[in-house]
Amino acid sequence: MDLATLIGLIGSLAVVVIAVSLGNSTEVFINIPSLIIVVGGTFTIVMMKFSLKQSLGAVKVALRAFVVKIDEPEHMIKQVVQLAVVAQKEGLLALDNQEVDDEFLNQGISMLVDGADRAVISTLLTKDFQQTQDRHAWGIKIFTATGDVAPAMGMIGTLIGLVNMLSTMEDPSSIGPAMAVALLTTLYGAIIANIIALPIADKLKLRKADEGRNMAICIDGVLAINDKQNPRIIESMLETYVSPQQRNQGDVNEPEAA
Repeated sequence: MDLATLIGLIGSLAVVVIAVSLGNSTEVFINIPSLIIVVGGTFTIVMMKFSLKQSLGAVKVALRAFVVKIDEPEHMIKQVVQLAVVAQKEGLLALDNQEVDDEFLNQGISMLVDGADRAVISTLLTKDFQQTQDRHAWGIKIFTATGDVAPAMGMIGTLIGLVNMLSTMEDPSSIGPAMAVALLTTLYGAIIANIIALPIADKLKLRKADEGRNMAICIDGVLAINDKQNPRIIESMLETYVSPQQRNQGDVNEPEAA
């Protein structure tokens, strides 16, 4: 669970609710036609931009911003180096007995154990990497599009409300409530875009970058093990993926005895 995302979402919504509750009445901020225009319009327009499967899968993609746990790159580097030490001392077949937490890394190690050609390993892992990045990309695009469309639908609702207000100008007492209803659609659109959709899109961009970095570490590490490079060289090569402050300055850890 990503506490930063959860706290940020709940906190921002709480600020809006508190501000609304401090007013004269909270009921004036609830308008069903305005919600239909903004929520329904945003959902249908975004659906036009993407396939039905992608649109309906947006909720599953959004959950990645909250619940997906990605290993730190330092942990991935340490694990790859330990596998390299085992391969150097006992051969590639000994890797079959090693526990590998990451599914992508385990896939690469399995190909090493099976004796796959270097070009085949590189091709398969790179394709898997690209497909994963593409899946992240369309999820980001859906929520970015939602953030773009919601304020526009809010403005459309506001214009509809203004037209209705101007059509009843002969009754001055109705102008205030009608104006309030017209502005609610803009409020709903701003909330959906700036509190929900765009922050989730930005969080998914971070998830994409973090997962892509870990997968790149795995690809380089597996290919280096296949090339029988020294574990210390592999460690130095993979440490370029992290900042100097995060790099492990210690010696390569020996694998634990079975």
